[in-house]
Amino acid sequence: MKTREDKVFQALGHTLMTVLSLSAVIPVILMIISSLTDNEALLQNGYSFFPSQWSLYAYQWVFDSNGTVVMRAYGISVLLTAVGTALSLLMTTPLAYGLSKPKLPWRGALTFYVFFTMLFNGGLVPTYINYTSVFGVKDTFYGLLVPSLLMNAFNVLLMKSYFVAGVPNEILEAANIDGASEMRTMVSVAIPMAKPMIATIAMFVGIAYWNDWNNGFIYLLKRTDLFSIQNLLNRLMQNIQMLATNSQQVSNAGEGLAKIPQATVRMAMATLGILPIMVVYPMIQKNFVKGITLGGVKG
Repeated sequence: MKTREDKVFQALGHTLMTVLSLSAVIPVILMIISSLTDNEALLQNGYSFFPSQWSLYAYQWVFDSNGTVVMRAYGISVLLTAVGTALSLLMTTPLAYGLSKPKLPWRGALTFYVFFTMLFNGGLVPTYINYTSVFGVKDTFYGLLVPSLLMNAFNVLLMKSYFVAGVPNEILEAANIDGASEMRTMVSVAIPMAKPMIATIAMFVGIAYWNDWNNGFIYLLKRTDLFSIQNLLNRLMQNIQMLATNSQQVSNAGEGLAKIPQATVRMAMATLGILPIMVVYPMIQKNFVKGITLGGVKG
């Protein structure tokens, strides 16, 4: 039987979550609607959920002027996200499982070493020198993959907490009694039971790879054909801005700028950038929520 205080608390909680959810969803809906609005109508009437005139010209302009490049950039982003996520999980999971074992030698020192990387890093210049001079990732696909491939300490500690709190130690001991090695126990017992957390980490890493534009901006100087979708959209935005800046000085720039739906094309580019995430997230939402819930329990 719920008391009056419980009902009030529940109502306030639902109200707060509704407001927070709407504050996250409404801007995305407005962005998509704006990308489907006629450019002139958007400039005259401003952003609206009920535009006076609909139009697909922004998407038409993006694909007509850069269709092949956009599709190639999508392919690179998909490949980068898939490979980067798989390799990151391959490194993060065994390390997190090892740190979850109380009898691991030097467990405290290793945990501190992982945690220390959350607080300090080498800085941009030393990192750039190492990756370009030592690893040679400049103007290669590895320039997009390798700099973000190093294990994220937060993900390691999150998965380690899940192994401690979400995988009963009695089951692992039973597997050892039955003759399973530590590797077999991890692969056949611990990892299948940690699927929610693995899906959560995969979501974190996948979104990071998909949204990353910094690596391409820094390491891809000549090989623009290796641009991911985020790098390409960023370059298109820079080109539009350059045309807008020089439109009064160069007549051809002014003519080209007049054909570009400047306001709506920005919304279209942003929509193209987040569309795959919006499609994939509902498929793993259940595991994502469960992983976050259980992974937050510190053991």
